[in-house]
Amino acid sequence: MSLRVPVDGTDHAQGPADAPVTLVEYGDYQCPYCGAAYPIVKQLQERFGDDLRFVFRNFPLQQVHENAMSAAMTAELAAAKGRFWEAHDALYENQEQLGPELYAAIVTRLGIDAGELDAALESETYFEKVNKDFSGGVRSGVNGTPSFFVNGTRYDGPRDFETMAEMLDRASAAAKHGAR
Repeated sequence: MSLRVPVDGTDHAQGPADAPVTLVEYGDYQCPYCGAAYPIVKQLQERFGDDLRFVFRNFPLQQVHENAMSAAMTAELAAAKGRFWEAHDALYENQEQLGPELYAAIVTRLGIDAGELDAALESETYFEKVNKDFSGGVRSGVNGTPSFFVNGTRYDGPRDFETMAEMLDRASAAAKHGAR
C-alpha cells in the first residue's frame, strides 16, 4: 500500500521538508495504540533529528471513540492559531481525560479563548479539514490507527522503538544512496 495523498503544505509536519525520511501517521487521539505510539514517535524524532520529517494526519475512529472527532477539531483550532503541536502533544499526554474540560484547559493554556473552541466545536468549523485527512487515509488503505507510511510506503511492522528505528535507518540510507 502506498500513500495516495502526497504530503504538502497543508499537513502538520515537524522536521525539514527535504529530510531523507518522511514518516506519516494517521492517528486518533482516543486510540490507545496511538497513545502507546506517541512516545515512540517522539523518541524517533529525537534519534533522527533533521533526517526525519514527521507528519500527523487525523483519522478519528468515531464509531469506537466518542471523543476522537472533538479532540481532532480541538487540535485543528490550535493549528489555525499556530499551536497544533502543543495541542497534539497535550491531547496524547492527557488521553485518559479527553473531553470538553480538557480541551478548554488546553486551548486556554495556549492563549486561545475557550469560547472560541466551544463555537468551533458547535459549528464543526474544522470538520472539513479532519474529514479531508480521514478520506485521504481511506484512499491510502488505512483501516485502523495508528497507520504509518515511510517515504510513501505503508509500514505494518512492529511499533517498538528499536524495530522502527532500524526501518527508518534503512529508509534513510536508501534515500541518501538514491540521491547520489
